[in-house]
Amino acid sequence: MDREAFGRETGVSRETLDGFETWRALLVETNAHTNLVGRSTLDQFWARHAMDSYQLLEHVGADVTKIADLGAGAGFPGIALALGLRDRQQAAHVTLVDSVGKKVAFLRKTIAALALDADARSVRVETLDPAEGFDLITARAFAPLNKLLGYVSPLLKNRAQGLFFKGQNYRDELTEARKHWTFDCEVIPSRTSDGVILRIHEVERAN
Repeated sequence: MDREAFGRETGVSRETLDGFETWRALLVETNAHTNLVGRSTLDQFWARHAMDSYQLLEHVGADVTKIADLGAGAGFPGIALALGLRDRQQAAHVTLVDSVGKKVAFLRKTIAALALDADARSVRVETLDPAEGFDLITARAFAPLNKLLGYVSPLLKNRAQGLFFKGQNYRDELTEARKHWTFDCEVIPSRTSDGVILRIHEVERAN
């Protein structure tokens, strides 16, 4: 997949497509001296990173206004979501969270370059305040599900939901997580890999 194929697949505006291209160029430039993603994956930016992240947008409700992306790294999926939400003219703010300062510096540079409705924080996930009222929590390659639920359970209140990317071994992660947690879960097949997206809500620690 290249820029043109991504544009055809998503139907985004030329302005949004330019935004993805700017993000890609910044990533290539920064990754040359700061390890943000595996260098071998840069040639697959449009499919492996951009499209994989962008597919989440179709599962983001029209009433979502505050999103937290955990372990945001180079911005997958948070930056893609911020671009996509602006493209569909949905007023929603994306908070990208990562404990690694160099990654947050890249995220802030990208947010500024693209003038996104987003912010990046160099904090640990467990310090996020549930009172901020996030509607949606996202994570891609962040932590095993059992551990992830420990981080997000305080945030998934008042009908908030989680959308979490998982690989082909997601069933094992679900089995382990259900030993410690009760939760509602919808398994959504990924459009770009043999993995899935887990939509999770109503999370409570098991007795």
